[in-house]
Amino acid sequence: MKARRLMLAAAAWLCFGHGLPAVRAQEANEGTLRVCLNENLPPYSVRHGDTGSGFDLLISEALAKRLGRRLAVQWFESKLDEASNSTVEADALLSDGRCELVAGYPLVKDALGKPEAESARLPDFAGSRPGDRRRRVALGTLVATTPYHFAPLTVVLGGKAAPKRIGSLADLDDVSLGIESGTLGDGILMTFDHGRFIPNITHMIPERGELLPGLENGEYDATIMPLHHFDAYRIDHPNTKLTASGYYLKIGFNMGFVGLAEEAVLIEQANQAIENMLKDGEASSLARLAHMTYVPPRRPYILEHLSLGDLAKDQ
Repeated sequence: MKARRLMLAAAAWLCFGHGLPAVRAQEANEGTLRVCLNENLPPYSVRHGDTGSGFDLLISEALAKRLGRRLAVQWFESKLDEASNSTVEADALLSDGRCELVAGYPLVKDALGKPEAESARLPDFAGSRPGDRRRRVALGTLVATTPYHFAPLTVVLGGKAAPKRIGSLADLDDVSLGIESGTLGDGILMTFDHGRFIPNITHMIPERGELLPGLENGEYDATIMPLHHFDAYRIDHPNTKLTASGYYLKIGFNMGFVGLAEEAVLIEQANQAIENMLKDGEASSLARLAHMTYVPPRRPYILEHLSLGDLAKDQ
């Protein structure tokens, strides 16, 4: 159970209903592909009133086009707190017929299949009514598509470390490090090579948005974070002096769509479309449009196992 919680927490850090068949059948007949997107997850997906932006939105539009359908987006809000569970939230949205696919889903074995809970409440979603917050939805079995990108952890450099070439974590030996407490990056830095970095680490309180400003101000010289977090920061701070090292840790997650097992035909169609996007370069082109650094999927496509020992290994 401890390893399972670790894997699901890491993936989140790298996010009783009826009438379902009728909704899906109606949308299929109308040529609509309904995809659920997180409304505040830059640079993946961001809602702007009736419109949106982000890589996952662009990928969803491209998928709908390749399937000969029109995209309809169901925006939802995922709260980053201990009570939230992104796996259950995605399952509830799908099982309630809010969408056929959820985009930007980490392909982790423990986040797929049948969840332990039999039912769950829906997350907040666009168009919801007061009654939607109270009712429970019977959950289904989650099945992933082929991934369309890999979400890695990376080293971000500032201060005296900005010119450094990073080929492994050992190259951070002579620089000061900042990290948010309790994150996957914290676990990696604290356990690397029997704790050799511990004297050089400054811990920050998570979720306050202080890590990169501190790096910008020279309070430390390098940090580890999900690559998309740094991409989002660069979008908001185009004049930043911080630099991406170009070095990606081995630990990370492939990202794809997820649907219910009964949507096997749609999942297979999506797999073929995504494979074609990867082959012809459309996925990487869409990432550039979204101002996101693109990293192609890595095999195995679904992460089978993540242990505490993995965090201490030489990256």
